Amino acid sequence: MLLGETVGIPNHPLRTQLANEVHARPYELLTAPVQASHLAILADESLLPQERQAITALCERFDVAPPAPTARHYSADMGMFRLKWERHTEFSTYTFFHAAPFSQPFKDPAITQVPQEWLEQLPGELLAAIHVALLPCDYPKSEIEELAIHFASNTVTGSSVAGGAAEVWTDFHIHADGFSRFLVQDNNLRSRQAGRLIQRLYEVEQYRILALLAFPLAQQYGQALGRLDQALNNLTSKIVDIDNLEDEHQALDELTHLAAEVEQISSTTSYRFSAAAAYYDIIHQRLDDLREERIEGIQMLHEFMERRLAPAMHTCHSVNERIQTLAKRVTRASTLLRTRVDVSMEGQTKDLLKSMDRRAYLQLRMQETVEGLSVVVLSYYLVGLIGYGLKAAKSAGLPINVELGTGLAIPVVIGAVFFGVRRLKRLAGHGGEDTSKQR
Repeated sequence: MLLGETVGIPNHPLRTQLANEVHARPYELLTAPVQASHLAILADESLLPQERQAITALCERFDVAPPAPTARHYSADMGMFRLKWERHTEFSTYTFFHAAPFSQPFKDPAITQVPQEWLEQLPGELLAAIHVALLPCDYPKSEIEELAIHFASNTVTGSSVAGGAAEVWTDFHIHADGFSRFLVQDNNLRSRQAGRLIQRLYEVEQYRILALLAFPLAQQYGQALGRLDQALNNLTSKIVDIDNLEDEHQALDELTHLAAEVEQISSTTSYRFSAAAAYYDIIHQRLDDLREERIEGIQMLHEFMERRLAPAMHTCHSVNERIQTLAKRVTRASTLLRTRVDVSMEGQTKDLLKSMDRRAYLQLRMQETVEGLSVVVLSYYLVGLIGYGLKAAKSAGLPINVELGTGLAIPVVIGAVFFGVRRLKRLAGHGGEDTSKQR
């Protein structure tokens, strides 16, 4: 781990880790004859501590240094066999190598050297199990009919690989022991080259199974998507004929349920379909790395693989595209319908505001009428009071013409009352504005 500086420049904290990533998980050095047994176990990330505990227990059993507490891959020689463990995103692999002469490639595979009780405690579910037998250069060459004996008389697929340095044979079947088989004839393999070849072979098989995990989902939801697509078509055609807000709300509810169902399917399948596409790319890369050359009259590995795997992957891709397209269509239909509902509600709001304006106008007219009557009533009573005052003054001996004084007081009183009422109204209005400002 680099610390501090290099030529006076501070090192990034991740520089060493990133530089060493290209050297992580190296290929094994293998020399024929070798038997290998490979297990790919589907296990959640939460099971990683249990995997480390199991490997540590195996190391203690054979007196070997265990993996680091944070390790995600490990390789060690246990004496009777060699173990290679790797933790991937959603699965773990265990590969066991046994380097010793053998007469029959798959009779006593490498995994028979591993304690059975230890294998039974490995966490997760077995997804792929593969036996690989690497035959030495001096092993007698067999005809295709003789090779079929090692594959229970199934149709054998094979090719020359690594520029003719080896020949690979398989039937892509799971045999009675629960393992599939690869037979490799070493023609001129170097030890590192042999390790790369064997790893590529079992990676092709394990990633084929991992990629196909998406295929049952594609079959399961294919019919459901057809039903949802038809339901969306029917609902979209109904939107055109809707002419009232109640029907619009009902259609919006149906569309919401439809959107929820599509989203549930998308959330259930999105990870699996994305993983399948990634695994399919890895398969193509591994097959390209084999550099296959045809053996006359024999179907090559990539030809056999693509015959069934490619249609399945295309089906998964098609279903995934249908899900995304349907989700977009539902979103557009929802937007359209919500716009219609909003426009309808805005129309109702406009009508309501018009009605409120009419009511306010009528209230204002009534208020003005009441104000006019109030002026008349107040003026009447004030003029009456003035008349009583004038009569009292006349009775007291003052020379006053009561009728004339009362008549002259009428316009003065009416004017005073009218302007007084208007002033009180303005004062009341200013008081309301001040109160609202304080709030």
